[in-house]
Amino acid sequence: MIGSLRGTLLDRSTAGEVLVEVGGVGYRATMGPAAALTLGDVGSEVFVWVHHHIREDAQALYAFSGRDERTCFEALLGAHGVGPSLALAILSVHRPDALRGVLASDDVDALCLVPGVGKKTAARLLVELKSRLDAGEIDPAAIAAAAGGSTSTERPVLADVRDALAGLGYGPDEVAAVLREVRAEPGDDAGDVLKRALQHLAVAR
Repeated sequence: MIGSLRGTLLDRSTAGEVLVEVGGVGYRATMGPAAALTLGDVGSEVFVWVHHHIREDAQALYAFSGRDERTCFEALLGAHGVGPSLALAILSVHRPDALRGVLASDDVDALCLVPGVGKKTAARLLVELKSRLDAGEIDPAAIAAAAGGSTSTERPVLADVRDALAGLGYGPDEVAAVLREVRAEPGDDAGDVLKRALQHLAVAR
């Protein structure tokens, strides 16, 4: 069972597949596309934590820059209906601390930012993952990060804004990014925040 790799980064695809050469042997592993970019330039020395996924018909390696990411990935795989692709998608939207914040705050809407996760699936995952990931002592900043930097009074407004942006065709990554930048001020309704979010997105594009 392969648990980690230390070697030379020989190749990296835009989809997140990396090729790491260790002792003359090249190992192909899959990462989230954004995480793969953090490894450095092709030709550099790298170290990754690895989950060795074994099925009856295939074997695959999934690589992570941190041990906690691998822990969360394996916890996600233990949830009903979650395979490697969905587990990677969840961690691409919510890093480990933010994911624990999502669980601690029961933020169904935050999980719905992940492509392929609807409200029923998100609600089930909240229940299952709480028993698999230790969400006991959570930094309040992690809960705020999971909610796009919001306080408890802001969350209902931001949930409406999330839904509106998704309905306008913005992807989960764009929605999550803009909600980290745009805050709900006292007295704001969803329309006020949505207007600022759209202005921010227009500038970003």
